[in-house]
Amino acid sequence: MTEQNLQDPPMESNTHGLQRRLTGRQLSMIGLGGAIGTGLFLGSGLAISQAGPSTILAYIVCGLVALVIAWALAEMVVVHPTAGAFGVLAHSYIGRWAGFVVRWTYWAIQCIAIGGEVIAAGIFVRFWWPEIPLWLTTVVFSVAILGVNAAAVKLFGQVEYWFAMIKVSAIVAFILLGVALLFFGLPNRPPVGLDNLTSSGGFMPNGLEGLLLAMVFVIFSFIGTEVVSVTAAESENPKRDVVRATKSMAFRLVLFYLIAITIVLSVIPWTETAQVGSNITASPFVLVFEAAGIPAAATIMNFVVLTAALSSANANLYLTSRMLHSLAAHRYAPQWTGKLSKGGAPARALILSSAGLLLAAIISVVAADTAYLALFGISVFGALVVWILILVTHLRFRIVRARHNLPNSPARLIGAPVTSTLAILFLAAVLISTMFIDGLTSAWMAGVPFFALLLIAYYFVDKHTRGRAEERYDPLQEEIDSAANASTIADAASSEGVR
Repeated sequence: MTEQNLQDPPMESNTHGLQRRLTGRQLSMIGLGGAIGTGLFLGSGLAISQAGPSTILAYIVCGLVALVIAWALAEMVVVHPTAGAFGVLAHSYIGRWAGFVVRWTYWAIQCIAIGGEVIAAGIFVRFWWPEIPLWLTTVVFSVAILGVNAAAVKLFGQVEYWFAMIKVSAIVAFILLGVALLFFGLPNRPPVGLDNLTSSGGFMPNGLEGLLLAMVFVIFSFIGTEVVSVTAAESENPKRDVVRATKSMAFRLVLFYLIAITIVLSVIPWTETAQVGSNITASPFVLVFEAAGIPAAATIMNFVVLTAALSSANANLYLTSRMLHSLAAHRYAPQWTGKLSKGGAPARALILSSAGLLLAAIISVVAADTAYLALFGISVFGALVVWILILVTHLRFRIVRARHNLPNSPARLIGAPVTSTLAILFLAAVLISTMFIDGLTSAWMAGVPFFALLLIAYYFVDKHTRGRAEERYDPLQEEIDSAANASTIADAASSEGVR
């Protein structure tokens, strides 16, 4: 991603009452908080069950795709740092239906993801106290993150910063200990080496098919990287900080994910870290320390992944409330959900967004053993579709701006539109592959009807509110009108000079 003049003051944009109080430092850590969650700590076991040691390749490929998406978003958001982020951009550059579908889909899948995260947090607690009911921990954690999000956005930024700091510090410590286990050994424990990467069936024990299927689970690890773009409307300086936060997050994700998963697969055989189906009782990261004979470290790491799950749920609830607030501003959601509290938080949107937490509590009671995988399957379908639409928006962003002679973004995705197109094709292939994974077929069974109903809902909602369509903020049209006015003024001044 190239950069130009990122120190300039942020251009004005419509924030619909949201307050610009998030610092660049907080943006970077919020990005990590949204991306590093149970997808890495729990979902990695599911990926390993499909591909074995070649899961490393899956993380490389999916990481590159996630970087394309994150940088494509950064390119667009620094031009339009508006409330609603990529949902409003889809509205402007693709059409009203796209803005409606992207935002409602993202709201729904993140509500489900929140449920998955708090259930995962409950699973981590049961690592210490297996007798505690899963529903109880789910309710307690849900109330806690609702309280944080209901406060002012500055408090949310501070809490998420420290959540993310715990995760980053722990992963760094995990990597250092892993390197010691692999190459130097510990007292009374010789170095493990890298033999586990090629034993138990070889580096790719389930062939190319297993690798491709593993990518479905791995791509879920990167869902949340788009959180930085959503914070643009509340950033003190989005033109500078969004780009910096995206680059910082991208570097750290590649470093942490790739090295950490390599250590997991190297320290103990992949057949022991793989978790199949609903048998998700502990993180592979915890199992690594147990296999190394360090129970105290396992307890510490379990606390860290518990923090990671809560951090991700906290960031996701932030995302859902902002998306719903944006939908209300466009009259695509009940108007009461767009009201802000005195602290500048969309508190009423939080009430509706907490539906995902309620769903998690219900599922944790009636289907505790399979709850995580069921929620995962439904959310991954919608997430992939949203990512595809984001990249389509980016393609349209380049085409439309060139057509209207609008200035380029100061931060451009390298290789676009080729990189954007390749990422779209990859995501489409991953989406199709979900049909062949046991436990994820429900994603298609639920996903296709959901999108059909969403399009039908759009038809009636748009028809009902069409008379007030001029109230829907369109950053692209605003920029085009501003450029036209500037051109008219310049022409008039030129004509006056000739006289």
